[in-house]
Amino acid sequence: MSDAAEAPAAEPADASGDASPGIPVDDDYLGEPGPPLDHHAPFFVGFVGGLGVLVAVWLATQIQAIGSTLMLIVVSLFLAAGLDPAVRWFERRGLGRSYAVLTVILAFLAALALFIVAIVPVIADQVRSLTDNVPQWLDQLQRNRQVQRLDDEYDIITKIQDYVTNGDFAGAIFGGAVGVGLAVLGALFNGFIVIVLTLYFLASLQTTTSAIYRLAPASRRDRVSRLGDRIVRSVGGYVSGAFIVAMCAGISSLVFLFVVGLGEYAVALAFVVALLDVIPMIGATLGAVIVTAIAFAEDWRIGLACAIFYLVYQQVENYVIYPRVMSKSVDVPGAVTVIAALVGAALFGVVGALLAIPTAATVLMLVREVWVRRQDTR
Repeated sequence: MSDAAEAPAAEPADASGDASPGIPVDDDYLGEPGPPLDHHAPFFVGFVGGLGVLVAVWLATQIQAIGSTLMLIVVSLFLAAGLDPAVRWFERRGLGRSYAVLTVILAFLAALALFIVAIVPVIADQVRSLTDNVPQWLDQLQRNRQVQRLDDEYDIITKIQDYVTNGDFAGAIFGGAVGVGLAVLGALFNGFIVIVLTLYFLASLQTTTSAIYRLAPASRRDRVSRLGDRIVRSVGGYVSGAFIVAMCAGISSLVFLFVVGLGEYAVALAFVVALLDVIPMIGATLGAVIVTAIAFAEDWRIGLACAIFYLVYQQVENYVIYPRVMSKSVDVPGAVTVIAALVGAALFGVVGALLAIPTAATVLMLVREVWVRRQDTR
């Protein structure tokens, strides 16, 4: 073998021409990596923090832009949870989940169609009759001495009468005839979307919740699943219970109004009472005030009977019907109920007030089962 082949490889040279052992000098060498970035450096912390604030603001604006759509989704989820107890009732009687869901969906659609076909025209006729009688009731009020004195000073009755009878009050509320049409179309479209989403969420409720539970770590998935199932049962129990309480208020009002002689407006007023009774705290009182005011305008004796009836019925509802219906659904202290309803109404209006109590019950349950239990073990 030649001397050139046996000679050792030449040592690489550094920038000054000196040899630097162990460092390659070919074209693939890109230099030694420097020290890692200091994550505690003021510039790095400020830059990353600023980016986080910008991303958070952008996400908040996007969520605000789709707020109405998110509200429809949330309402649909709550309604689906409210129909789920009926599905589980059929399951306990031997019906499969898919057939139970199909039965509840068909029953829901049948009830909705029956309401639209049989009840809506009656309500519309009675509302029209109520509107036609408003001027007559205002004339009766005008004969009252105290009301006459106020009317002479402020011209209240004449302004109200003109506002109701000239047919422009709906346009003033909704922004004209086009505004009324758009408002009605928007309400119908939102109602259709809510119905479709509710049926979809009801059919896929177990699949959806199972997919959400799989996002939790395997070590905690069982506990997360149990907590989630309890939340769904609690929300469903509250929604279905609120519907039952409202139906009790509406049916009792319907029977009572027929008995006392307000059958001409009984269906419309009972529907208003049932609809308002769903609103926590003030809904039942608002319904009672509206019905009693119309009854007093018709006849003072009927008005007095309505005032007594609703005073008694609200006590029965508060201390007998509501506790029995809601005993297995939500457990929320009275003060928390009031605060949650006020906050929900301030943030999202009537829908927020409706969803406030089950949301508060969910938060309280999570606090008790997660945070308080963790604190007790320390």
